[in-house]
Amino acid sequence: MVRSTTIFRVTDGLPLAASVDDENTEKALTEYKQQSKLIFRRLNANSEPACSIESGQYTLHYLIVEKVIYMCICDSNYPRKLAFSYLDELSKEFQRSYEGKIDGVTRPYAFMGFDTFISKTTRLYRDSRTLTQGGGTAASSSSSSQPPNQLDQLNENLQDVTRIMTKNMEDLLWRGDSLDRMSHLSTSLRSESAKYRKAARNINLQALLRKWAPVGGIGFFFILFIWYRFF
Repeated sequence: MVRSTTIFRVTDGLPLAASVDDENTEKALTEYKQQSKLIFRRLNANSEPACSIESGQYTLHYLIVEKVIYMCICDSNYPRKLAFSYLDELSKEFQRSYEGKIDGVTRPYAFMGFDTFISKTTRLYRDSRTLTQGGGTAASSSSSSQPPNQLDQLNENLQDVTRIMTKNMEDLLWRGDSLDRMSHLSTSLRSESAKYRKAARNINLQALLRKWAPVGGIGFFFILFIWYRFF
C-alpha cells in the first residue's frame, strides 16, 4: 500500500505538500524520508522523469511533471503500475489547483491543504487487489464515495511502467556521495592549481632577478661613474 506521499519543487527541493502521516508511520519512515530528500536535492530538469528506488522493505517511486516531483513510499510488493497511476492522479490535480503559484512560494508546505486530496486518493489506491483485479468487498466499500465506474476506469488506464528504471537507494546515495567528493576534489584541485601558477610566476621572477641583477648593478654604477666623471 501507499505509506506516505510528498510533493517537492525540482529547482530547489522545497517541499510543497505532503500526506498527514500518523505517528507510527512517521517513525517507521523517518530514515526513508531523509534519504529521499538527499536524492531529490540532486534532481534537476534533465533528470529521469520517473523512477523507482528500492530500499529494504519499501520502494520509493517518483514522477517529475512541470518542475514538480511527486513522491510516494510504498511497500516493496505494491504494484509499480498502481504507484505511478497514483502519482499521475496527484500531478494532474496539483497542477490544476496550483498552476502559476508553484514558482512563487518560498515557505515549505505552502500547499498543505492538498493533503485532503492526497488522503482521498490514497484510500482509493489502498487495496492493490481491488484495483488490479476489480470488484470485491474492498471495492464496494471504497467506491461508496466514488463514481460507480471510476475503479474500472483506473484499472483500464494503468500506465505501462516497463520502461521506468528501478534503482537501489544505497547505490544512489553512494554515487551521490562520490559525486560530491569528486566535485569537492575538483574545486580543491582548481584552487591548488591557481596557487601553483602564482608560485611559478614568483619563482620565474626571482630567477630573472638573480640572473640580471648583477648586470643591472654594474650598469647602474657605470652610469653613476659617467655622471660624476663628466658632469
